[in-house]
Amino acid sequence: MLKKPTLICVVGPTAIGKTALSIKLAQHFSSEILSADSRQFYREMSIGTAAPSAAELSQAPHHFIHNKSIHDSYSVGDFEKDAIGFLSDYFQSNKYAILVGGSGLYIDAVVYGLNTFPEIAEGTRERLEERLAIAGITSLQQELKEKDSVYYAAADIQNPRRLIRALEVIETSGKPFSSFRKGLNTLRDFDTIFIGLDADRAIIYDRINRRVDQMIEQGLVSEAQGLYKFKELNALKTVGYRELFEFFDGTISQEFAVSEIKKNSRRFSKRQGTWFRKNEETCWFDYGDPVEEIIEHIIKKAP
Repeated sequence: MLKKPTLICVVGPTAIGKTALSIKLAQHFSSEILSADSRQFYREMSIGTAAPSAAELSQAPHHFIHNKSIHDSYSVGDFEKDAIGFLSDYFQSNKYAILVGGSGLYIDAVVYGLNTFPEIAEGTRERLEERLAIAGITSLQQELKEKDSVYYAAADIQNPRRLIRALEVIETSGKPFSSFRKGLNTLRDFDTIFIGLDADRAIIYDRINRRVDQMIEQGLVSEAQGLYKFKELNALKTVGYRELFEFFDGTISQEFAVSEIKKNSRRFSKRQGTWFRKNEETCWFDYGDPVEEIIEHIIKKAP
């Protein structure tokens, strides 16, 4: 019986070092990297999404980075279809591929598959939009927390579009949004090894703070200024841009906007940890562990 190829999934909170590790693994296993970071798809967003640099991209072949525009509609279902299509061809002549990113739902879509989402009942989105306008985002956040704590723990709860999408599915189906994961019922033509990177929370928070400072030095304010006129697009309702848009609106100072980026990034990293920790298949390593130990684990684990 022929052995299946292996998909190595590198997961963990933001700023923990997933990109650097994935490049080292790709070089060792002569493989290519697929990004499962839902913000790095967009070519107009580079600094604020901590997309791999030109130097990093040159060290290993990367896919699904800057392959879409902020004006494109691109869902987790679209990504699942595209990623599986790519892997089907890629694994015809390769034994390993690396899937890396901090978007847990997107990783799960590739590994486990997603159920087909229900057709949304007419008027549902309009009612939720009206609630958002009248009662504010807190109302939607609270309902999602009550009805689907799993997705609430992982989602960008400051993004009203994500909240409305989840709640309209919940209202229409009567099921949690997070339940639209097929789990182990989806058969894939590859085996999967999960590698998690982690560190003490204080270290993670310090790395996040320093990364944000670096983004500002690299020109994040200018990048966000160039995107300001498109601020209502779904892709831009995210940490790093949303806060600077408020600064451009004149409602907060730049200094406060930067502090909010750091705070919201730290909160997001905590939700990422909650999502990834529920996967018992993941083998966790400290961010400072030698890459040789991780490679040894993968070789032993690979079928």
